[in-house]
Amino acid sequence: MLPVGPIGPANSPYQSPSSFAGNPLLVSLESLAEDGLIGVADVRLTNSGSSEDRIDYAAVLGFKEAGLRRAFARFGRAPRALALAFEEFLADPPAWLGDYALFAALREARGDEPWWHWPARLRDREPQALEDVRSGGLAEGIRYHSFVQFLFARQWSALADHCHARGISLLGDVPIYVAHESAEVWAHRPLFDLLPDGTARAVAGVPPDYFSADGQLWGNPLYRWDAHEAQGYAWWIERLATTLARFDAVRLDHFVGFVNYWSVPRESRTAKTGHWEPGPGAALFERVRDALGSLPFLAEDLGEVTPAVHELRDRLGLPGMRVLQFSFGSGADGPEHFPEWSAAYTGTHDNDTLLGWLRDPPPRHEPAILAAWMLERERVLARIAGDGPETNWKLIRMALASPSRLAVAPLQDVLGLGGTARLNTPGTTGHNWEWRSTEAELRPEIAERLRSLTLETARAPSATLRPALR
Repeated sequence: MLPVGPIGPANSPYQSPSSFAGNPLLVSLESLAEDGLIGVADVRLTNSGSSEDRIDYAAVLGFKEAGLRRAFARFGRAPRALALAFEEFLADPPAWLGDYALFAALREARGDEPWWHWPARLRDREPQALEDVRSGGLAEGIRYHSFVQFLFARQWSALADHCHARGISLLGDVPIYVAHESAEVWAHRPLFDLLPDGTARAVAGVPPDYFSADGQLWGNPLYRWDAHEAQGYAWWIERLATTLARFDAVRLDHFVGFVNYWSVPRESRTAKTGHWEPGPGAALFERVRDALGSLPFLAEDLGEVTPAVHELRDRLGLPGMRVLQFSFGSGADGPEHFPEWSAAYTGTHDNDTLLGWLRDPPPRHEPAILAAWMLERERVLARIAGDGPETNWKLIRMALASPSRLAVAPLQDVLGLGGTARLNTPGTTGHNWEWRSTEAELRPEIAERLRSLTLETARAPSATLRPALR
């Protein structure tokens, strides 16, 4: 799964206002209706103007917020067991909840104004100023946002139990960076490279790559790794422990950044002007292992990978990622040569779908990139005897038949969808994260085909995901 925190600017799950909280959009209104907190008529959004396979975030955000507010208003009449569960949640809350609920209530009260523009007493978290808003007009807002997180935790626990009872494990994702406009940066300013007024000294990104000639300017504040080290990496330990409480194993986004990261001057318009800085390396993960007992992680070792990145990955005993779409270029020797201690992906959320990649030229049209794509396409078509109605299944089979311990196929590839179903185009902010499947697409014959292919390639589930990544 992608990160399950609240979405941020441009609806991105990688720019979340919290690294710990759950996404309110994932709270099921159907379940709230079953609890008697809302009516059956409150459950379904109609006449949003959106197409079936694209998310209209404005409509959905307003609709879901209204449903959650209605449930909160009626909670006084909730079943006794549910009311007691909420009070127990508040009596022993997660360590992050107080800062998040206060931050969310303040943002709401101030019209989503960035926290570094707040009055200095709130921006700088003066204790008396925070106490005044907690006990004053924001008390109800704080309780509401705590209530939403209670619902998320309760429903997520039920989902995880449902999956585990059926032998299904969950693989999560932890973004390496945190959004500037987030509860964590506001609450833990010394851990981030900020100026006294709260603005970023430099920002995160990556240098020019396959996706963008200007590089990718993500804009997140950078970590002060010396400050994290001085605190025994406690913030990272809590972050990873929180994620592992929801998932059986976790993909570490942009693993390269733990070895060295791209620092871009705050005034830059592109990422081309950045430079490399050293990351925390093994020290961070040794403390995490000491605290958590193991490292059930998958390293996203893609991008500007150096021998030092592979060295850290192997030292920690983490599997890396291999992407089918990157395995047919010059110097690549095909998915049949993927290492066993890896995860084979047909594509990631940043790639086009398999059919889009094979049939549509890449977004960068420089001659060298187009020539490389044409060569890759020629090699793929030679391997699968041309492009036809079975193309997606032939390519998925390559990933599942590879030696990799784990194989992952995004739903778009299973459904055989083209480039219009692409989820994200790196370096852009328009029309990303909007694709969704329809009920009509989730046909029994698709499930049966996937089941048959799983059996054929000896990937029928015989163990949970945790041992598979150890």
